[in-house]
Amino acid sequence: MSSTILDMAKEELDQNGFLDLELDPELDLFAEIEKLKREKNAVILAHYYQEADIQDIADYIGDSLGLAQEAQKTNADMIVFAGVHFMAETAKILNPSKKVVIPDFKAGCSLSDSCPPALFQKFKEQHPDHVVVSYINCSAGIKALSDVIVTSSNARIIVESFPKEQKIIFAPDKNLGAYINKVTGRNMLLWNGACMVHEIFSLEKITKLKHQHPNAKLIAHPECEEPLLRMADYIGSTTGLLKFTKEDTATEYIVATETGILHQMEKASPHKKFIPAPPDNSCACNDCPHMKRNTLEKVYLCMKYGMPDIIMDEQLRLAAKKPIDRMLEISAAAGL
Repeated sequence: MSSTILDMAKEELDQNGFLDLELDPELDLFAEIEKLKREKNAVILAHYYQEADIQDIADYIGDSLGLAQEAQKTNADMIVFAGVHFMAETAKILNPSKKVVIPDFKAGCSLSDSCPPALFQKFKEQHPDHVVVSYINCSAGIKALSDVIVTSSNARIIVESFPKEQKIIFAPDKNLGAYINKVTGRNMLLWNGACMVHEIFSLEKITKLKHQHPNAKLIAHPECEEPLLRMADYIGSTTGLLKFTKEDTATEYIVATETGILHQMEKASPHKKFIPAPPDNSCACNDCPHMKRNTLEKVYLCMKYGMPDIIMDEQLRLAAKKPIDRMLEISAAAGL
C-alpha cells in the first residue's frame, strides 16, 4: 500500500475510530488473521458480546475477569482486544510494553460514560471515610480513583473481603451494586450509573415469552434492573450464565444479557434452545451497539497496520493498575 493511501486512511481513523480501507472481497480474512498472529506474535482477546466470526478467530473468549487475567499473563507482543475501549485500556494498564490495538477506537461503553472522573472525584471527596469499589466497566480515570476493581464474577467475594463496618462507595453500575447489597447485606453507597443494554429489557415482553415457553428458565446478568432480577431463575456473570446453561437440566432458556453470549451457549449445548430476552423497543433482541462496532474486517486491519492503538499516560496507568492488581490477587486467592 502506498504511503499516500495509508496517510488518507489515518486521517479517516481520526474521524471514524477505525481504518477505513477497501479490501479484496475474495480475501480469506480467517486465514489472513491467522497468518498475522504468527507474523506479529499477536493474541486476540474477545469478549463474549462480540459477533460470532470474531469469537471464532479469537485465542481467548471471556468476560471481563477472564480477559483481564489473560491480558496479565500473555507472552504476545501485540494484544488485539476485540471488545470495548475500557477493556483495551485494562490490557494496556497491565502490559505497558506491549502494543494493544482495538478494531474500533470508538467502541465505547454507556456505563463507563455515565461516570466522568471529574464528577466522581468530587463525589468521592464528599465521603472521605468510604473505600471505593469500582466495576471494571469504567475508564482508567475511574480506576485510578478506586481502591479495588471488581467484575460481576468476583464482586460479591471482594465486597465481603472488607469488614462489615467499612463504608463503601460502589461505582459506576447502580444495578450491580444494588444486587451485591442484597446478597451481602451491605449498604454500599451507589453511583447512579447503568448499562443501556441491561436497562432496556421489557418485562411485559419477557412475561409473554415465559407464557409461550413455560419450561424455559429466565437467566439474567446482575446489571439488569431489580424487577427483572426478581423474575430470574438464575442470576450470574456472563461466564456464570454460560456455565449454568451447560450444567442445568432445562432445555430452554430466556437469556437477559447481550446477545453475543448466545453463540457460545449454542456451541456448548446444541440440543438446547436459547431465546434472547427482548428490549423495550421494536428490536427482537438486545445488541450492544458499541460491542458490535467491531467487525472481522476491522480486526484484520488493526492487526495488519497496528492501529488504532492504546496510548496511556504512565502516571495514570500506575494509579489505575493498583486496584486491578488487588482484584486479581483477591480473585486468585479465592480460586477464581
